[in-house]
Amino acid sequence: MPTRLPSLDRFRPLFWLAGCLLVISTATRLALLVATGSGVPASVGNWLYVFGVGLGYDVLAALYFGIPLLLLLWLLPAGWLLRKRGRWLVGALCLVQLFVLLFVAVAEWTFWDEFQARFNFIAVDYLVYTTEVIGNIRQSYPVGWILSAVAAVALGGFVATGRWRRAVADTAGFGARTAVVAAWLALATLGTWLVNGEMKERSDNAYVNELAGNGIYQFFAAYRSASLDYPRYYRTVPIDEAWAQVRAQLATPDATFFGPTGIARRIHNPAPEQRMNVVLISVESLSADFSGTYGRPDSLTPQLDALTRDSLLFTELWATGTRTVRGLEALSLSVPPTPGESIVRREHNEGLATLGEVFRGKGYHAMFLYGGYGAFDDMNRFFSHNGYDVHDRTDIPDQAIHHENVWGVADEDLYTMAMQHFDADAAAGKPFFAHLMTTSNHRPYTFPAGRGPWPQGKRNSAVAYTDWAIGDFLRRASSKPWFRNTLFVITADHCASSAGKAALPVFRYRIPLWIYAPGGQVAPGRVERRVSQIDIAPTVLGLLGMDYDSRFYGVDIFQLPPGRERAFIGTYQLLGYLRDDKLVQLSPHRKVETLRPAYTRDVAQPELPEDPALTLQAISYYQTAAAAFSDGSMRQAALEREARAAAATPPAR
Repeated sequence: MPTRLPSLDRFRPLFWLAGCLLVISTATRLALLVATGSGVPASVGNWLYVFGVGLGYDVLAALYFGIPLLLLLWLLPAGWLLRKRGRWLVGALCLVQLFVLLFVAVAEWTFWDEFQARFNFIAVDYLVYTTEVIGNIRQSYPVGWILSAVAAVALGGFVATGRWRRAVADTAGFGARTAVVAAWLALATLGTWLVNGEMKERSDNAYVNELAGNGIYQFFAAYRSASLDYPRYYRTVPIDEAWAQVRAQLATPDATFFGPTGIARRIHNPAPEQRMNVVLISVESLSADFSGTYGRPDSLTPQLDALTRDSLLFTELWATGTRTVRGLEALSLSVPPTPGESIVRREHNEGLATLGEVFRGKGYHAMFLYGGYGAFDDMNRFFSHNGYDVHDRTDIPDQAIHHENVWGVADEDLYTMAMQHFDADAAAGKPFFAHLMTTSNHRPYTFPAGRGPWPQGKRNSAVAYTDWAIGDFLRRASSKPWFRNTLFVITADHCASSAGKAALPVFRYRIPLWIYAPGGQVAPGRVERRVSQIDIAPTVLGLLGMDYDSRFYGVDIFQLPPGRERAFIGTYQLLGYLRDDKLVQLSPHRKVETLRPAYTRDVAQPELPEDPALTLQAISYYQTAAAAFSDGSMRQAALEREARAAAATPPAR
């Protein structure tokens, strides 16, 4: 009989661990597939793709995950695996790694429940903010019971599979052990070179693509792609041509460009300037379809619905992203969502040309107010270095708080803090611009008791509460002397959900916008043209009749000629350009697709023939936005230099 290779028996614990990973990963994939329901049509093809491709990623994840145990088995002296101390050492590591695998499976379930995706850039992003994320988990789930259950299952599985894990012989010399280690590491390295997280995305159903992944692998793949350099990963055109394209799209009757190239321009409004206060409220995760105004029969927003008749309502507004930092970026910088990290979180993001800087230049007190701790997502640092005074949870005394969770105080307490600052500015005769970012409509969905008949811990309840808090804020504000000279702009940072059958499900990006002037300075009405979130800032400035210098990518929708409406939507990798009922989708590896967007429901977005003009526009917008941040032309100082240079030369239209 052939003799067994002496080196393999020593590595039985390693093969046991790989088997555990494959079984747990397959079971997790099956559970998530069942949870997705009709999102994945029942077909043999889909199932084979999910589990077949998924097995490949599971094997690669096993190669990575097994490296700590591999190294321990390599370094243990000969014969140790047959002795008690060696068995205990290896067994302890095996038990810990089994616990980690089971914990990751549970974590993947909760992540899927929130984002309908395997671990991705959001998971990597959140790892930085352990206080908020761990606190959110503790307040949203029975963590003690879950950890106890995971530990019990891990221990039970560890004991039950002991005979498959235990080495029965240990005759391998160091050279033979080294050969096994070298082969294992070579396979892991080869997998790193030949496989990437996007290779699974061959199905036209985004859920199928996500399920075919492996959470552990996807986490580290997302970590590697956290920083995406546009020229390296996306299709480009000559940069001068790109700037010319964007400039042509931004040419509006109110704009005079400073020079023959670039987008820096002077905005002149013929209407007289109104020095109204401006309160911009970006509500956490407020999808348009929560509201009766936007078609929901059982509306969750009666207060905002009641405001509709007295407001300028925007019915076709599209968020730029799926994270709060993307909404803040769009509202403050008026820029498309560049790939990778949001500009709010990047290094060297100080001194940019923001909406706050425009108001400061007009003599306003510009503020950013947040109900949580603004260190999260670097919000405080970004806004404090870009024209805003910052006030967050640290400015609110404990005795003034009706309720708080890990994300911050209840919305009503944020509004109370804000009104104190508004009162002080009004008393000093200074107009104010305030950007408020709410927190209550976020898991764990808790709020002060007694505000309504809504059970704690439910998303719909949190939406109802955040709506109640806005109504309460406006009622309290109505008694203030500054109220009738204030423009209230109420919108969302992003939608409540970002997942769908399509990679960029357009219907998930629709958000509401009410612009309310209680003094009647802005007439109520409905705007049914397509508007991007980056257009909110210039549109508000236009309603106020303000002249200002701009390098915004957004435009005043009332100055944009009909037929040039467009919107930008994206994730950290996918960049979408929505125009003429087509979606141009840019992705890494210089891939460009033209799709038919699904505006109202979760269906696949079939591919259309490429429209070269729209492709060129899409590339130009995103390429120049990335370049403007990198080369510093997005800075306020650069804009001021161009304005001074233009003052000495004839203007160019």
